[in-house]
Amino acid sequence: MSEGNQVYIAVIGAGGVGRHFLHQLTHLTHTHPNLSLILISRTSKSLRATDPSPGLSLSTWEADLAASKQSPLTISQTIHFLTETHGHCILVDNTSSPEVANAYPEILRRGISVVTPNKKAFSSDLALWKAIQESSYRPTTPYNTRGLVYHESSVGAGLPIISTLKDLIDTGDKVKKIEGVFSGTMSFLFNNFAPLEGKGGKWSAEVTKAKEAGYTEPDPRDDLNGVDVARKLVILARICGLEVENTDAFPVQSLIPKELEGVGSGEEFMEKLPGYDRSMEEVKNEAEKKGKVVRFVGSIDVERKALKVGLEEFDKGHPIAGLKGSDNIISFYTERYGSNPLIVQGAGAGGAVTAMGVTADLIKVIQRLS
Repeated sequence: MSEGNQVYIAVIGAGGVGRHFLHQLTHLTHTHPNLSLILISRTSKSLRATDPSPGLSLSTWEADLAASKQSPLTISQTIHFLTETHGHCILVDNTSSPEVANAYPEILRRGISVVTPNKKAFSSDLALWKAIQESSYRPTTPYNTRGLVYHESSVGAGLPIISTLKDLIDTGDKVKKIEGVFSGTMSFLFNNFAPLEGKGGKWSAEVTKAKEAGYTEPDPRDDLNGVDVARKLVILARICGLEVENTDAFPVQSLIPKELEGVGSGEEFMEKLPGYDRSMEEVKNEAEKKGKVVRFVGSIDVERKALKVGLEEFDKGHPIAGLKGSDNIISFYTERYGSNPLIVQGAGAGGAVTAMGVTADLIKVIQRLS
């Protein structure tokens, strides 16, 4: 990047993923000295640079943010703050906020680029997806008048799932089917509950173990309802050209017992879950009788325009059956790859790897802006 071609970075969300991202940004500035951090915003407060260049200190940002008396900015105020800055601006949204997601079209139309792991922006109503695509930079729009948008980490944390899919499509391959384990939480659960060797633990005990290890959301029902996997399928299906309205448009199996759907809190849910271990044990035993294991997967049949999330049985030699830990695995069945799919596999959860995907997207935007 040429001298004086400054790029200004604004960060919304400085918690789990956001903190890892800001540490990675520190490393990135060693090779990209023209980057300037000008805003860090949380729900309770913000930290804004009085001078865009050199901007905020990446070595003391945590202490500076903690000591800041500046109130949090609304999304409208954030947009105004960025449009007042002369130069290339990139908004890094590390939240899952629907309010921020809904503002992406306006942000992009203002020439501000967006980098984010926020699934809600790309898996909510189809109208928002279309508005984001129409508002972002395309070869047909005048250069530098629209922002770029990258969201690799909205599917599979740091794994190159979206970029791989786009490469397949852009190079003329025909994607026929996408199938895999899209949830690090569900991967961890079933690799321990129904392992290839041994019996595994009771379902409720494994959910407790996953929660204590930090793999689940604070309320495990937010993982067990299958919606997280469904959101990722919607994103990939839309990239394939399928106009999926939302996550209600196809079957999504919830692993929350119907009797526990209405309990008031996550704590109450965990207390009552052991009483429903038998049904999950039966599912596991039924698969074992056939020499198989059960896994929680998502699939997109592109040709039939059919999406599905839920439990499936797999032979023990299948790549999905042999996953370890909280790994994800996504198989792309295409015309070019035939019956031997292109497989992306690796850690699909965790703040550091998710932030890596965000940082890698930031680098792509910087390269395009230069």
